[in-house]
Amino acid sequence: MLEATHLSKTYGTGAGQLTVLRDVSLSLAPGDAACVMGPSGSGKSTLLYILGGLEPPSSGGVRLHGIDPYGLDADGLAAFRNREVGFVLQDHCLLPQCTVLENVLVPTLVGEADAGAPERARALLAEVGLSDRLDHRPGELSGGEKQRAAIARALIRQPRLLLCDEPTGNLDGETAEVVADLLIALHAQQQAIMIVVTHSDTLGARFTRRWRMQRGALSM
Repeated sequence: MLEATHLSKTYGTGAGQLTVLRDVSLSLAPGDAACVMGPSGSGKSTLLYILGGLEPPSSGGVRLHGIDPYGLDADGLAAFRNREVGFVLQDHCLLPQCTVLENVLVPTLVGEADAGAPERARALLAEVGLSDRLDHRPGELSGGEKQRAAIARALIRQPRLLLCDEPTGNLDGETAEVVADLLIALHAQQQAIMIVVTHSDTLGARFTRRWRMQRGALSM
């Protein structure tokens, strides 16, 4: 279960306090998928960063299956992000010097040894249609292929929370549909909690559970 209660985020600026998240609460169970829609600057990405343990809220709390990530020490928080959360970003963030297979395995290089990781990485890459690209580097891939590799990397640790920030934002319409299909299909297999933020009406229409973010406030 993912539970967020009364989340707010405020930054200090030269012009005073800037509030980007206002009293946001939500609850999702394993297997749930939700989409947060809204214009750029509405607070969507900030919400994801807080839920994923990347940035603490100014007030309010987050719990994933009973764990408060912001109650952990630095090492515990890093381990939480590595084991429990998978991120898919608008920019794939693949390491250019590494092969596709090596990029997918990056999250498994820290923390506990994972003897089954290479086999799982190959299986995930097969599911996203990249079996013939294992030894290629990101510079040799199309935009859609890079994003499919990023999805495999996000799932390699079998996270219980999958957070996607504009996952189709840099893709053409046809490729965006392929990536959206993969995300939804892989989520259904793994039964993680998935939250996608986007300002694409096409992607948003794929979800029965949709929220809207406007000026930092979340509404149904």
